Amino acid sequence: MTSLLVSEAKEEGIAIDELSFIETEPIQSVEVQQEIEQAYMQSATVVFTSMNAVTAVLAQQDSQLPDWVIYCLGNTTKKLLQESFGEHSVAATAGSAAELAEKIIEAADVDEVIFFCGEQRRDELPAILRKEGIDVQEIMVYETIHTPHKVSKQYQGILFYSPSAVTSFFSSNKIADQTIVFAIGTTTAKAVQQYCNNTIIIGKSPGKEELVRQAMDFFNEL
Repeated sequence: MTSLLVSEAKEEGIAIDELSFIETEPIQSVEVQQEIEQAYMQSATVVFTSMNAVTAVLAQQDSQLPDWVIYCLGNTTKKLLQESFGEHSVAATAGSAAELAEKIIEAADVDEVIFFCGEQRRDELPAILRKEGIDVQEIMVYETIHTPHKVSKQYQGILFYSPSAVTSFFSSNKIADQTIVFAIGTTTAKAVQQYCNNTIIIGKSPGKEELVRQAMDFFNEL
């Protein structure tokens, strides 16, 4: 999140605390490096559902741009891909894994995809694609490490950006019944529902800053 947005929220009387409950690290094995390098040499349909996967793949990039048709989740991931592979590198994006899978299926000419993911990736996207006869080659390029800690403050609103962060947070914390939860997507919202019955507001668009602005608008209208 940008400091500018935090300052903007403060001017509107909304204080934002940024707390991390997960860390991600690229998987730096020889096998994974070779799989990424091999993918760079292919003409392929490629899927990213996390900017962490993009970062891990970019670490193996040479100067040549790959011949990829790219599908991704979220605006932040899309921007990073466009900065790295070109403005027109992303064929489509979506707000949920299921929606992204449907867009790949609708392309009609896709029979195989390379899915760059983390070791805790969700099942929705590969399951939907395989059901439609699309082969999914999964390359796990990063791992997620939970970093839970106790939070003493009670917040009016809490924003979650991933199911992993939800799991890590609730492993050490409970929230008050009146706390409003904002989830970046439906998968994250479902993860929250496993731990509480609070009101959950799902982001209108798949972007971190967009979710912050949505939360700001919500509380300003109270």
